[in-house]
Amino acid sequence: MITFTINGEQQSLDVDPAMPILWVVREKLGMTGTKFGCGIAQCGACTVHLDGEPIRSCSMPLAAAEGREITTIEGISGEDGGINAVQEAWISEQVPQCGYCQSGQIMAATALLRDNPSPGDADIDAAMSGNICRCGTYKRIRQAIKVAAGIEQPSSEETAA
Repeated sequence: MITFTINGEQQSLDVDPAMPILWVVREKLGMTGTKFGCGIAQCGACTVHLDGEPIRSCSMPLAAAEGREITTIEGISGEDGGINAVQEAWISEQVPQCGYCQSGQIMAATALLRDNPSPGDADIDAAMSGNICRCGTYKRIRQAIKVAAGIEQPSSEETAA
Protein backbone atom coordinates (compact mmCIF):
# COMPACT_ATOMS: atom_id res chain seq x y z
CA MET A 1 0.00 0.00 0.00
CA ILE A 2 1.41 3.36 -1.04
CA THR A 3 0.03 6.49 0.56
CA PHE A 4 0.45 9.94 -0.97
CA THR A 5 -1.51 13.13 -1.49
CA ILE A 6 -2.70 14.14 -4.94
CA ASN A 7 -4.21 17.54 -5.61
CA GLY A 8 -4.87 17.92 -1.89
CA GLU A 9 -6.53 14.53 -1.38
CA GLN A 10 -4.85 11.69 0.45
CA GLN A 11 -4.77 8.40 -1.46
CA SER A 12 -3.71 4.90 -0.50
CA LEU A 13 -3.31 2.49 -3.37
CA ASP A 14 -2.37 -1.15 -3.48
CA VAL A 15 -0.42 -1.15 -6.75
CA ASP A 16 3.01 -2.23 -7.88
CA PRO A 17 5.37 0.38 -6.36
CA ALA A 18 7.31 0.41 -9.64
CA MET A 19 4.24 1.57 -11.60
CA PRO A 20 5.00 5.01 -13.05
CA ILE A 21 3.11 7.90 -11.47
CA LEU A 22 1.71 8.71 -14.93
CA TRP A 23 -0.19 5.44 -15.14
CA VAL A 24 -1.41 5.69 -11.56
CA VAL A 25 -2.75 9.18 -12.26
CA ARG A 26 -4.37 8.28 -15.58
CA GLU A 27 -5.46 4.67 -15.17
CA LYS A 28 -6.03 4.23 -11.44
CA LEU A 29 -7.28 7.72 -10.55
CA GLY A 30 -8.90 8.74 -13.86
CA MET A 31 -7.11 12.07 -14.20
CA THR A 32 -6.35 12.19 -17.90
CA GLY A 33 -4.98 15.75 -18.18
CA THR A 34 -1.43 14.46 -17.78
CA LYS A 35 -0.34 12.98 -21.11
CA PHE A 36 1.90 10.14 -22.20
CA GLY A 37 4.41 11.41 -24.73
CA CYS A 38 7.65 9.51 -25.13
CA GLY A 39 7.81 7.22 -22.09
CA ILE A 40 11.51 7.99 -21.50
CA ALA A 41 11.28 11.35 -19.68
CA GLN A 42 12.46 13.36 -22.68
CA CYS A 43 9.43 15.29 -23.96
CA GLY A 44 7.75 16.70 -20.84
CA ALA A 45 4.14 15.90 -21.81
CA CYS A 46 3.80 13.94 -18.55
CA THR A 47 5.08 16.72 -16.26
CA VAL A 48 3.48 16.88 -12.81
CA HIS A 49 4.76 18.36 -9.56
CA LEU A 50 6.13 16.18 -6.77
CA ASP A 51 6.38 18.26 -3.61
CA GLY A 52 6.19 21.31 -5.86
CA GLU A 53 9.01 20.32 -8.22
CA PRO A 54 8.28 19.43 -11.84
CA ILE A 55 9.03 15.78 -12.62
CA ARG A 56 8.48 13.41 -15.52
CA SER A 57 5.75 11.12 -14.28
CA CYS A 58 6.27 8.55 -17.04
CA SER A 59 9.53 7.40 -15.50
CA MET A 60 9.03 8.14 -11.79
CA PRO A 61 7.77 5.11 -9.85
CA LEU A 62 4.87 5.60 -7.47
CA ALA A 63 7.11 4.39 -4.64
CA ALA A 64 8.94 7.74 -4.92
CA ALA A 65 5.69 9.51 -4.00
CA GLU A 66 5.21 7.67 -0.70
CA GLY A 67 4.19 10.30 1.87
CA ARG A 68 4.59 13.11 -0.65
CA GLU A 69 2.37 15.53 -2.59
CA ILE A 70 1.63 15.10 -6.29
CA THR A 71 -0.01 17.96 -8.18
CA THR A 72 -1.42 17.40 -11.66
CA ILE A 73 -2.89 19.82 -14.19
CA GLU A 74 -6.27 19.10 -12.57
CA GLY A 75 -4.91 20.36 -9.26
CA ILE A 76 -3.68 23.81 -10.24
CA SER A 77 -6.18 26.60 -10.06
CA GLY A 78 -6.46 30.27 -9.39
CA GLU A 79 -7.24 31.70 -5.98
CA ASP A 80 -10.94 31.82 -6.90
CA GLY A 81 -10.90 28.13 -7.82
CA GLY A 82 -10.99 28.88 -11.55
CA ILE A 83 -8.08 28.76 -13.95
CA ASN A 84 -4.76 30.19 -12.82
CA ALA A 85 -2.73 33.03 -14.37
CA VAL A 86 -0.66 30.66 -16.50
CA GLN A 87 -3.76 29.00 -17.92
CA GLU A 88 -5.35 32.41 -18.58
CA ALA A 89 -2.19 33.52 -20.42
CA TRP A 90 -2.15 30.29 -22.45
CA ILE A 91 -5.65 31.16 -23.64
CA SER A 92 -4.96 34.85 -24.29
CA GLU A 93 -1.82 34.06 -26.27
CA GLN A 94 -3.47 31.17 -28.12
CA VAL A 95 -0.56 28.90 -27.27
CA PRO A 96 -1.91 25.46 -28.16
CA GLN A 97 -2.18 24.16 -31.67
CA CYS A 98 -2.66 20.43 -31.21
CA GLY A 99 -2.55 20.94 -27.43
CA TYR A 100 -1.05 17.56 -26.60
CA CYS A 101 2.00 18.86 -24.74
CA GLN A 102 0.25 21.76 -23.09
CA SER A 103 -0.55 20.30 -19.68
CA GLY A 104 3.15 19.49 -19.25
CA GLN A 105 4.12 22.94 -20.54
CA ILE A 106 1.71 24.61 -18.12
CA MET A 107 2.99 22.55 -15.19
CA ALA A 108 6.59 23.52 -16.01
CA ALA A 109 5.65 27.19 -16.43
CA THR A 110 3.71 27.19 -13.16
CA ALA A 111 6.75 25.88 -11.28
CA LEU A 112 9.00 28.43 -13.01
CA LEU A 113 6.79 31.36 -12.01
CA ARG A 114 6.46 30.10 -8.45
CA ASP A 115 10.26 30.07 -8.12
CA ASN A 116 10.99 33.09 -10.33
CA PRO A 117 8.03 35.48 -10.59
CA SER A 118 9.81 37.74 -13.08
CA PRO A 119 11.82 35.51 -15.44
CA GLY A 120 13.82 36.75 -18.40
CA ASP A 121 14.12 34.94 -21.71
CA ALA A 122 17.12 32.90 -20.55
CA ASP A 123 15.27 31.82 -17.40
CA ILE A 124 12.23 30.78 -19.44
CA ASP A 125 14.35 28.92 -21.97
CA ALA A 126 16.20 27.05 -19.22
CA ALA A 127 13.03 26.10 -17.32
CA MET A 128 11.13 25.05 -20.43
CA SER A 129 13.96 23.40 -22.37
CA GLY A 130 12.89 19.88 -21.42
CA ASN A 131 9.34 20.34 -22.68
CA ILE A 132 8.95 19.64 -26.37
CA CYS A 133 6.18 21.16 -28.47
CA ARG A 134 5.87 19.34 -31.77
CA CYS A 135 3.88 22.26 -33.18
CA GLY A 136 6.70 24.69 -32.38
CA THR A 137 4.71 27.21 -30.35
CA TYR A 138 7.76 28.17 -28.29
CA LYS A 139 7.45 31.89 -29.05
CA ARG A 140 3.83 31.89 -27.82
CA ILE A 141 4.80 29.83 -24.77
CA ARG A 142 7.45 32.40 -23.84
CA GLN A 143 4.99 35.25 -24.41
CA ALA A 144 2.33 33.53 -22.29
CA ILE A 145 4.78 33.06 -19.42
CA LYS A 146 5.63 36.78 -19.56
CA VAL A 147 1.92 37.67 -19.63
CA ALA A 148 1.25 35.39 -16.63
CA ALA A 149 4.14 37.03 -14.79
CA GLY A 150 2.77 40.49 -15.57
CA ILE A 151 5.96 41.37 -17.47
CA GLU A 152 4.07 41.95 -20.73
CA GLN A 153 0.50 42.68 -21.73
CA PRO A 154 -1.52 40.14 -23.70
CA SER A 155 -0.69 40.44 -27.39
CA SER A 156 -4.32 41.00 -28.32
CA GLU A 157 -7.04 42.44 -26.11
CA GLU A 158 -9.61 40.46 -28.13
CA THR A 159 -8.00 37.15 -27.18
CA ALA A 160 -7.65 38.18 -23.53
CA ALA A 161 -11.42 38.54 -23.05
